[in-house]
Amino acid sequence: MAKILIVEDELSINELIRRNLNLTGHRCTQAFDGLEAVDLLEKEKFDLIVLDIMLPGLNGYQVLERASGTPTIFLTAKSELSDKLKGLSLGADDYLTKPFQMLELTARVEAVLRRTKKAESEFTLGAMRCDFESRQVFLDERAVVCTPKEYELLEVLIRNRNIALSREKLLDMVWGYDFDGGTRTVDVHIQRLRHKLHLEDAIKTVYKLGYRLEVSE
Repeated sequence: MAKILIVEDELSINELIRRNLNLTGHRCTQAFDGLEAVDLLEKEKFDLIVLDIMLPGLNGYQVLERASGTPTIFLTAKSELSDKLKGLSLGADDYLTKPFQMLELTARVEAVLRRTKKAESEFTLGAMRCDFESRQVFLDERAVVCTPKEYELLEVLIRNRNIALSREKLLDMVWGYDFDGGTRTVDVHIQRLRHKLHLEDAIKTVYKLGYRLEVSE
């Protein structure tokens, strides 16, 4: 669980980001202009900033200069190469252009947190524990043998917990876009995870869509 500052002046986008990052286990603080963001950064320590460039008060570049090295993902409507280069040269860790998919943002958040060693090192749900660093899974502290794809599917479900993922999206995220097998592959692996890890009640089937790992934070 990371402490994330969302700096975005559009209320609907700010709230959408907050809700989705909260669902995946993060604690979020919201700011709606650059001056408010700088004030929060002076008072609190954050693990990550999701930062728009076009802001009232101070723009995103000015906020980043005052962020004291806090890992930052720029989120902006600006797509020109010069804007990306400026943001990265100032120390931004990633850059995402609007419009965007929330799954892409959550994936980039996790990637930055892993690179900066701010990501969670393990996840526990009931008797199941997943150690991300060793890529091992335990049930009642006994190691459970999982195939590489079973483990990768489990990690995707954990990283995107409480979010409904389609079978097609799971295929893409775990097996890759060039995988020529059908979505039945996902169903088979889900059933194996449910049985091996006693997650029958946690991995929910989403009608006519796919699956969701349901977790109460």
